Amino acid sequence: MKTAEHASTQGEEEAIARLKEAYEGIQRQLSQRIIGQEEVIEQLLVCFFAGGHCLLIGVPGLAKTLIVRSLAEVMSLEFRRIQFTPDLMPSDITGTDIINFDPEPGERVFKFVCGPVFAHILLADEINRTPPKTQAALMEAMEEYQVTCGGSRFEIEKPFFVLATQNPIEQEGTYPLPAAQLDRFTFNINLGYPDPKSEYEIALRTTSNLETRLEPVLGLETVLNLLGLVRRVSIPEECMKLAVTIARISRPGNDGCPQVVRDYVQWGAGPRAVQCMITCGKARAMLHGRHAVIPEDIFATALPIMRHRIIPNYHAEAESISTDRIIERILEHVKS
Repeated sequence: MKTAEHASTQGEEEAIARLKEAYEGIQRQLSQRIIGQEEVIEQLLVCFFAGGHCLLIGVPGLAKTLIVRSLAEVMSLEFRRIQFTPDLMPSDITGTDIINFDPEPGERVFKFVCGPVFAHILLADEINRTPPKTQAALMEAMEEYQVTCGGSRFEIEKPFFVLATQNPIEQEGTYPLPAAQLDRFTFNINLGYPDPKSEYEIALRTTSNLETRLEPVLGLETVLNLLGLVRRVSIPEECMKLAVTIARISRPGNDGCPQVVRDYVQWGAGPRAVQCMITCGKARAMLHGRHAVIPEDIFATALPIMRHRIIPNYHAEAESISTDRIIERILEHVKS
């Protein structure tokens, strides 16, 4: 038994070491096409290997689609993109039954045709521009890894990673996601404008005839093995308590919550935030070649996890206190 256990542990260590090498290889490959978004790429990979889904917020032209498509390319995964519009129907993304002639019995039968949601990496572009019933169809796929059509269920093969984008500028004619649906996204990543050096490099590369081809770093079978390994990464009790503390003190009325929460927060993060900090902390530890979570992993994932789970009150809006600033103050309070 000891020999088998030792061999299993050694195999896990080798897998984690390979993931670290793959992570560095993915960064090198993507740097040929994506400029100045290293932190975003790390957060996307952490969310992916934690088995979650991600919300991308950014103005047009920040290469959101390019990042996601390139990520699928270097991991040899199937990528599809859906442009959400006000007239998009649930069947447009999940698929539908069609009447097909079966020569064997000599009669017409219904056959299910899969929609674009059946992919490994799905980009849901401008998810807030489609009606709630279509949003709900995507939520079922995200949560249950299946779609329902005509009373039958059709499973979506793993890995299944949804990245939904929202445009923070145009709000006319949109259908904002309610808090309960936002909570189903593990990360909320904000893409900011590039710095001057990065923007110059972007302009230089995208206005020339230079064509960048990316080489695959991981394959489907390897990705599936690594996804199964994440939950086996150990986490000390200290880090477990740290995740619980961060979530609990974000709730106004709880003992120990800082003044910024009492003044500016209407609703704090729920228990799902704790689960996400733990699983994403494990994924981040693996990407950095570690076999156990450290406090830095929890702090690094707390902001994108809490960003859409804390609801500011009207005092925060009146005084222009952003959710990010509230979370930063919460993390400073915990560190002190």
